[in-house]
Amino acid sequence: MHSYAGSGNDGITSRRRPVFTGIVTEIGHIRSLRRTGGGVQLSVDAPQSAPELRIGDSVSVDGVCQTVIARKGGLFTVQAVEETLRKTTLGERSKGDGVNVELALKLGDRMGGHIVQGHVDGVGVVSGVQKRESSWYVGVSFDREWSRYVIVVGSVAVDGVSLTVARCETGMLWVSLIPHTLQTTTFSSIREGDRVNLEFDLLGKYVERQIRGGGGVDEDKLRDWGYLI
Repeated sequence: MHSYAGSGNDGITSRRRPVFTGIVTEIGHIRSLRRTGGGVQLSVDAPQSAPELRIGDSVSVDGVCQTVIARKGGLFTVQAVEETLRKTTLGERSKGDGVNVELALKLGDRMGGHIVQGHVDGVGVVSGVQKRESSWYVGVSFDREWSRYVIVVGSVAVDGVSLTVARCETGMLWVSLIPHTLQTTTFSSIREGDRVNLEFDLLGKYVERQIRGGGGVDEDKLRDWGYLI
């Protein structure tokens, strides 16, 4: 686990950088919350996931990469610091709330979703929930600055769940939730006005950095390499 100044992993520092895929392991439930200075210590009841965790391991809680500081039986504890609370919804949780839990990817595992770091970019707001015959169509509004990373049929992590963008415009995206997703995540209780953690596609950020940040790649070079742009 690495120390990160944003909304990702807190606490123990190492050279490892955990990766997730947005495929939720289980719905955990917050057993207790305790304020510690400016942070919050959360204990999560997750009987499927906790036995695989050791102190110092990374775990995704509602899409936020955290470091396990204690573990006993089916319960694990993490500590969210001030920066994490500022950029995510973890500080808004209450005892008994359900949270999406995902263990870090192991080498050799299948990449079922997309590359997710657990470094939340910001909080979005659910602006609409349409219950259709075989799915839920959900709209999420967010800070307009992130719109450049959202494309139709691209990927986005919402509360740690890898989802495909069905429709988008500036400051707004829509996703379709299939019955399996509703059953295996906290989205079965999602409502208009809910605040959700958003992490936008990492690959899009790197591409933008290379093209706009003086990384030696521009549109002319891409054309030379055979890309049709």
